[in-house]
This record gives sequence, structure tokens and C-alpha cells, in this order.
Amino acid sequence: MVEDHITRIEMNGKEYILIGTAHVSRHSAEQVKEVIEAEMPDSVCVELDEQRYKTITEGSKWQEMDIIQVIKEKKASLLLMNLAISSFQNRMARELGIKAGQEMIQGIESAKEVGAQLILADRNIQITFSRIWGNLGLKGKALLLSQVITSIFSKDSISEEDLEKLKQQDTINAMLNEFTEAFPRLKKPLIDERDQYLAQKIKDAPGQKIVAVLGAAHIPGIKEQIKKDHDLKKLREVPPKSNWPKIIGWSLPVFILAIIVYTFLANPSAGFSQTFSWILWHGSLSALGAAIAMGHPLTILTAFLVAPITSLNPLLAAGWFAGLTQAYIRRPSVKDFGSLSEDVFSVKGFWRNKVSRILLIVVLANLGSSIGTFIGGADVIRVFLENL
Repeated sequence: MVEDHITRIEMNGKEYILIGTAHVSRHSAEQVKEVIEAEMPDSVCVELDEQRYKTITEGSKWQEMDIIQVIKEKKASLLLMNLAISSFQNRMARELGIKAGQEMIQGIESAKEVGAQLILADRNIQITFSRIWGNLGLKGKALLLSQVITSIFSKDSISEEDLEKLKQQDTINAMLNEFTEAFPRLKKPLIDERDQYLAQKIKDAPGQKIVAVLGAAHIPGIKEQIKKDHDLKKLREVPPKSNWPKIIGWSLPVFILAIIVYTFLANPSAGFSQTFSWILWHGSLSALGAAIAMGHPLTILTAFLVAPITSLNPLLAAGWFAGLTQAYIRRPSVKDFGSLSEDVFSVKGFWRNKVSRILLIVVLANLGSSIGTFIGGADVIRVFLENL
């Protein structure tokens, strides 16, 4: 048996066999099968959480998704990121004629064949995203979304040789490599914490011999972290939201309204000018975002009308209303959900599919309204200073 990409650790009377894989490599899947059949372990750990395990074994189940509920629960951006990651991984796998996550599927199947206990060893991906998202400001969030979405449309071909190089990072890391270089603090929730979580789950696996199927990026960290004890409950915690965004979110509209009211009292003409500027910038930019996403005319109108109002209330967002309008007018069909995983491979498909188009409307209309806050707010202050 070839020992390439295999790490053996003996500790406390137990043997741990770590297989470093590329998530879309045919060779990795073959090696997983070979190792498990040769070693006959008591437990097999795979780098999956419950959600990704169900996706791999049961399919994505897009047909069961309620897009309106997604918008109401403020999860449109998160779903868009999940679609992007799925698209990135599936595109690499398709170029090589294999199934994405085949090495994990092989680990699951081989565990059953040899009678080993299957352990889902990774942290819930939503928790990882939440901990990443919580470490970003407005600029960082915009950059993250743009980089993730851009990765969908990359036309660079990927060879088997390139994939062997990708053994140094998993799918999420590969997509966000440049981003984590720009934001080094994201390395902790993205890599370091997952290394700790995976290491503890592997260490806690029952039996004397444990095989772990892992993205090769995690092997060096796990080799170190498995020697320590880690609090899984703490690593699963979603960090509490800072109060500063709320304070700023409420202070800014109060400040803008106070300036407009003061200007109205001092010079009604100037006050009307401020109000018109606020409405025009917010409405126009939010409507532009909805139009870029190819929203229905009523969706674009909704974005224009609600943006100046929602911008004054941090609990509301123009994109939610625009997205809900689009969902009611152009409600996705079962066919749209069924073809979603295929459509997100291309720019045309992303805009054509009614589901992904709604998500784009939510994100782009919100982005337009946010930009309108800075431009419109600056113009309101300009008119105020001119009329002091």
C-alpha cells in the first residue's frame, strides 16, 4: 500500500491514520478505499458535518427550499455563498469526470463495508461562516461576496496535476485563499478552529484504530492539535453580535433626519433639496442593483420606493422587499430548483434561474441602498453646511 499523503499517529493506546485528500481527486478516492480495506479500522472519521453529509448522500434537495422563508430569515447572502462554493467544487469535479466529494463518499461506503463506525467530524459549515462573517466589516463582507461569486465564473481549466497541488488546501480555502491573505484574522475560524474541532472529534472516536479522511490542508494542524484537549461546545458557539453596528445603524438615520428637520426649519427650500437627494440616491442605486439582477419592473420599482425608507431603519432592507416582490411575481418552479445546481455553473444560468436571480436581487438591491446611504448622506450634510 502506497503511504503517500498518509500520516500515522499512536497516542494513548490508539492508532490514528490520517489520509490527506483533494476533495475532487480521483486518486484520493481510490486511496481512501485502499486504506480502509487494508486497515479495517474501528471508526472512520470524515470531514463532513450533518448538513454536508445529507447533501452528499441525499442530494441538495433544492426542491424543498422555501425561497420566501430564506429571504424572511435574512439568509439570502449565506445561501448565495453556499451555492458559489458548491458550484466551484462541482466545476472542478466535472472537468475531471468525477463526482465532487468522491473521497468522502468512498469513506462513507467503505466504513459500512468493513463495519466501522462513521463519525461526522467537521463543524457545521453555517457556524464556520457565521464566525467568519462576524470578523468582517462592511467592506470585508462586500469583498468576500464578490470573491466568492467571481470564483463561480472562472474559466481556468484544472488538470490532475493542478489538483495534486490543491491537496494543500480544501475547497473553501482554495476559493478564499487570496481573501485570507488580505484578512489574516480569518485564518482562525476558517482553518485553525476547524483543525481543533476535527482533531478532538477524531481523538474522541471509539475504538483502537481510527481512519480519518481529511482535506490535506488540515493534516499539519491536526497533527499538533490532536495532542491537546479542545472544548467542542465553545468551538460551536456563534459569537454574539457587537452592539456597535446597532448603535451606528440607529444613530446615522437619526442624525440624518435631525439635519434635514433643522434645515427645513431654517430654509424649507434647502430641506426639500436634501430630502430629494436622499430619496433619489437611495432609490436609484437600489433600483439599479435590482435591474442588474434582471428583476421584474415591479421589483425594480419596489426597490426604488422602499430604499429611502428602509435605509432609515436598520431592521429593514430594500433587498428583502425587492426579493419578496420578485418571488411573488416570478415564483420559482420545481424545475428551477431542480436545475439550480447546474445553472450556477455559468453567468447566463445564474441570471436565468429564478431562484439564483432572486438571491442576486436581494444582495444587489441591498448593496445599492448601502452605497446610497454614503452618497445621499454626504449630500445632505453638504446642503446643511451651505445653509448654516
